[in-house]
Amino acid sequence: MGNTMVWLLFWVSFGLLLYSFIGFPLLVFLRGTLAHSTEYPPYTPTLTLIIAAYNEAPVIRQKLENTFSLDYPSDSLEVVVASDGSDDETVALVQQYQDPRVKLLSLPRQGKNLTLNAAVETASGEILVFTDADTMIAPDALRHLTAPFSDPKIGGVAGDYRHAAKKAEAAGERNFWSFERLLKRLQSRAGSITSAWGPIYAIRKSLFVPIPIGVTDDFFISVQSLVAHQRLIFEPQAVATGPVANSAGAEFQRKVRIITAGLRAVWQTRTLLNPFKYGFLSLQIFSHKVLRRLMGFPLLILMITAPMLWTAGWFYQIMTLCQIGLHGAAMFGFLLQRRPIGQSKVLRLPFFLDLVYVAAAFALFNLFRGTRHDIWVPQHNQ
Repeated sequence: MGNTMVWLLFWVSFGLLLYSFIGFPLLVFLRGTLAHSTEYPPYTPTLTLIIAAYNEAPVIRQKLENTFSLDYPSDSLEVVVASDGSDDETVALVQQYQDPRVKLLSLPRQGKNLTLNAAVETASGEILVFTDADTMIAPDALRHLTAPFSDPKIGGVAGDYRHAAKKAEAAGERNFWSFERLLKRLQSRAGSITSAWGPIYAIRKSLFVPIPIGVTDDFFISVQSLVAHQRLIFEPQAVATGPVANSAGAEFQRKVRIITAGLRAVWQTRTLLNPFKYGFLSLQIFSHKVLRRLMGFPLLILMITAPMLWTAGWFYQIMTLCQIGLHGAAMFGFLLQRRPIGQSKVLRLPFFLDLVYVAAAFALFNLFRGTRHDIWVPQHNQ
């Protein structure tokens, strides 16, 4: 490989990384800071809260108790629990819950997406709220989640998901979501966010489109508001909390599954990548949902090309040392993850980033092979 090609690969990769981690967030920041924030009046339409459940016996009673303790008009709230072939006590526990607002669907094992489709068919609410069985919702969250629907231009609202436990092992994940939260605030203020978080989000029922198998349900459902040229916004006061992955291995498998289905979902909704129809939103989705997920490849190219350009100047030498430091810290974070020193941010954050990008590489390989992850298992069952 000639020096010119090495140089070109280095700078293209460096430029992509610079844009993804600094340029795009800065662009969103400028758009967000120039826009005006909006306050919405109280609005409590009829809503159906949908819970897809597979072997959720450890948490389903707590979830229902949490749901009916929320500050929302009781005559406007309906709950659909759709069991995806549960073979534990999930169905029996829901049947014991004596409340006419609860609808139970006991379905054969078919995967979360088809289960959600069946649940929506039975829903009577004007607004659909999607949440996970192991996610607990703050008392006032539903009111904050539905208030923006008073604006007919808003088709979907994403809540704010936070980790219930401050595990040191989840430091990288928490830092990642903190960054995501900031981006969502700025994107929402300037127009729309690129997708909702699965544990708590809402969409107008009139915008719901049956979910294909093999895609991430939260992305596909929530962006239907964007496809319809309505806004999808972030409401930071609609708070929900839930668990983190039990181990790095479980987190890696989850990331592979989510990124594989996420990229397939982007392809299913690729009309949103047309800037002539959707303007700046197309750049947002491409930058946030495609380019950033593939940043592991520019990082790999930098790791290879920077040492090859060592004699070309001090900048390449610094980049080489930075690569060694970053990936070395990630390796130590992996090797020492069960020891106190391995829980420091200096090691956990690089480890988490490398884990995500290796998972993205596996996800891309899955796409080329046509591998799908249609059946899901909740974290507490892993």
